Order: sequence, then structure tokens, then C-alpha cells
Amino acid sequence: MSTGNTDGTGAESTAIPKELDAVMEQIHALFDGSSDIVYKHWNYGPGLQLRACSVYYSSLIQEDTVNYMKMSLQDLDTHEIGPATDITLEKLIHFFEKDGVSAKKALVVADLDTAVSEISNGRLLIFIDGWDKALNYLAASVETRQVTEPVNESVVQGPRESSVENLQKNLGLLRLRLKTPKFKICMLTGGGATNTTVAYAYLDGAVDGELLREFRKKIEQISSVEVLETSYIEQLIEDSTYSPFPQHRYTERTDMAVAGLLDGKIAVLVQGTGSILLCPGLFVEFFQSSEDYYQRTVLSSMLRWLRMLAFVIALMLPSVYIALSTFHPELIPTVLLLAIANAREGIPLPAFFEALLMEFFFELLREAGVRLPRPIGSAVSIVGALVIGDAAISAGIASPIMVIVVALTGIASFSMPQYGMAIALRILRFPLMISAALMGGFGMMICLLLILLHLCKLRTLGRPYLASLAPFRFADLRDIAFRQSLKKLLRHPRNAKRHKSIV
Repeated sequence: MSTGNTDGTGAESTAIPKELDAVMEQIHALFDGSSDIVYKHWNYGPGLQLRACSVYYSSLIQEDTVNYMKMSLQDLDTHEIGPATDITLEKLIHFFEKDGVSAKKALVVADLDTAVSEISNGRLLIFIDGWDKALNYLAASVETRQVTEPVNESVVQGPRESSVENLQKNLGLLRLRLKTPKFKICMLTGGGATNTTVAYAYLDGAVDGELLREFRKKIEQISSVEVLETSYIEQLIEDSTYSPFPQHRYTERTDMAVAGLLDGKIAVLVQGTGSILLCPGLFVEFFQSSEDYYQRTVLSSMLRWLRMLAFVIALMLPSVYIALSTFHPELIPTVLLLAIANAREGIPLPAFFEALLMEFFFELLREAGVRLPRPIGSAVSIVGALVIGDAAISAGIASPIMVIVVALTGIASFSMPQYGMAIALRILRFPLMISAALMGGFGMMICLLLILLHLCKLRTLGRPYLASLAPFRFADLRDIAFRQSLKKLLRHPRNAKRHKSIV
């Protein structure tokens, strides 16, 4: 049994008055104006002389749950306190403070601040006349989304189990896959008016101690901010706020979260959010998909190379076209150069402004497709792209080859397994286009070198963002460009210690 005496911050807490009327006066003042707060007064004991009051939010707790909690007090039998005719306040207090609470998920609260916070968290508080403490029952009953197939990480082969907005369910799904006491879960509470529950999990023996200490040092600041979603945690703990590259990974798949935990990652879960944050996220990991480990080695390796090629296309294709057509036409084969010149004949805009205009239209259509209702969003995006592309060609403000370049760039960005990396490509594409328009290939090289320098300098939770590539580790190449067979991958020395620690 737990007894709350402080608010957890070191500040002096407000004691609960022994008189029920005094307690209710303070509770009424605090919750004044809330139409869904319920005060249920009732009596118990011999001759129903002992008074009590249940306080809860009707929007969070069902009525049958309240009645059950009330009966758990009224029907204490001889095996717990004694005959109903002999129940006294002293015996009742002795039972709850010394022996335990006669219901699961129940606590004893010793200060008013904690009691108010627990009521807001969907718990039922029972105040008893003559006792300076309160019974705290977990009784919240709010409808949440059921476990379904992941929306953003669909696979052809593999588990189809998605995380949901209920924190306890998500932790339970992870526990089902990690049946070991080395799987540790720590709870925190956000500050402000939300008091959101945040949990982070790790696998003892797999996670690096220095990494865990750095993470804990950063996440302690959530006690002073209001947390609404997992992305709030990401922005609080990231090392470089203004970097376009994501420094942590998101997943809706519990199998991918468990794979990250086995690999020494820290998983962050937030009540009310269906996404799991894996910390830290390294550059090479954003090209990996959970399905890579459910398919044969040759196919998985080929798909990884395809994603890397898509990364280069999404980042550089428009700028390469601008540089070649504006500054370096001699590098284009003659037949292709004549075809490009013929296609651009009559186009009033330079290649840069033509690409900028088409990229603007494409980004606008992509954003509209996301914001529109799902049944019509995809249709509007496809039809809009076809109509605008054809109209731009017919009006003579864009060439057919520019429409092809922009379309290929957009398709390549869609192939990124992690949406955060696709956003980084969308942002970096425009500086590259500007540098190509100003100085051609030389400007592109300068811009690419600056990006590379930023990647080399970037760190995530103290780890180099380009780890395994810079600093280079030959042993880690088995799961970057190529995915070795599971026979070798699982028996590798790095994994042997890890798997031994969880048996």
C-alpha cells in the first residue's frame, strides 16, 4: 500500500482536513464551474452513522464502477475488519493504513494536492469523515481506439499490430514481446494543466549506460512543460533544434519498437499518443524498414539500395537538371540535349524558376491531400497533379521534362520509410536548387559539402549521427548497405551479449 505525503517536487503539500465538511468545502472551491464533477455522499457502518463522499468526473468514470467501489466499503465482512455491527472509524482506518486496500489498483492519499491531481487523472477519491486521508481508486473508463493494423507502416509480411492512444495497452503489448525482468519501464508526469503521463522503457544490459544518463538528464525538464504528444518529447531532448534531419525515430509498430529496444534504444511513450519514439535515431537507420528482417536477404538488400538511390534522387534531381541545362550543357549527350532544347522551346521562364514553380505546385497538392478527408484526399492529389501538369505544359510555362523531373523527385521522397527524413529532403531540396541556379555544379558541391559537414557534426543524445559510417565501423556494415542473413546477424558478437542478457 502506498501513502502520498508530498507532491513529489519537495514543496510542502496541503493536508486533508479530518472533517468531511471542511474537505468538501475546499474541493467545491477547486472544482467550481465543472459541470461533470460528481459528489456522492453516503453513509456506512452500524446504523449508517459513518459518513463518506465519493468525488469523481462523470466524463471519465462509469456509474457502475462508482457503485462497486462504494459497496467495497459497505460490505467489508468479518474476514477483513469484523462484524458489520462492530465497524468503527478506528477499525476502518487501521485496516486501510496497516493491512491494505480491499480493491485492486487502490492507494491511500495523504495530501489534498495529490487528491485533486488524481481526480483529474480519472481516479475516484473517497473521503471519510474523521480521517485525514483519502482512498484513491483507479476507475477511469474512457473509450479508446482498439489495436489495429498500422496506418503509416504497412507491410506485406510481418505482424500487423499497431500501438494505440492508451499508454497501459502499449506497455502491455511491449511486455508481451519482451518477457524478461530486464525490460525496465519508468514513469514521469508532464507539468502544466495537462499532467500527461510519460513512460520511457529500455532493456537493461542492452542500452548503454552513458546514453541512458544523457537521456534522463534531458527528459527531466518535462516536469515543467505541458506535454500533449510524443513530438513534444522529441523536441525537448534533441541536440540540434534547427537541424532539418530527424534525430529520433517514430514507429507505430510494437515489433519495431521491441527491435529497437533489443538494439539498445530507449522507447518513449505518451498517454494519448499512438506513436512510439525510439531514441536515438542514427542516419543509416532511417533507410531501414521492419519488413527488411521478414524477407530474404537478397530482396532486403536490394530494397535498401533502392531507398538510398531514392534519397539521392529526391535530394538532387531538380538541382542537377538546373545545373546541367543552365551551366553545363556540354555534359549532356547531344541527342538528349536536343530533346531538352526542343521541349523548352517557347518556355518564358529560366529552368530555376520553372522548377521552383512546379515544386511549389507539387508541395501545395501534397499538403492539400494530407488535410483533405481521406476518401477524397488521394483523388484530389492525383487529379490535381495531372490537371496542373497538363495545363502548365499546354500554357507553355513548364516543359514536359520538368514535369517528369518534379514527379520523379516526389515519388522518390515517398519511398523513405521514415516521414521525418522525407521532410528533411523537402527542405534541403530548395537550397540545392538555389545554389545550382547561381553557380551550377560548383554551387551544388559547396551546398552538398555543407550538408555533409552538418551531418558529421550532428549528434543525437551524445552519439554521432553518422555512427557506423563516421566514425567508421566495418563490423556494422553487415546491416547498413547489405543485410546479412539472420544466421550471421543474430550470432554476431555484438548481438551475442545482448541476446544472452535477456534469456
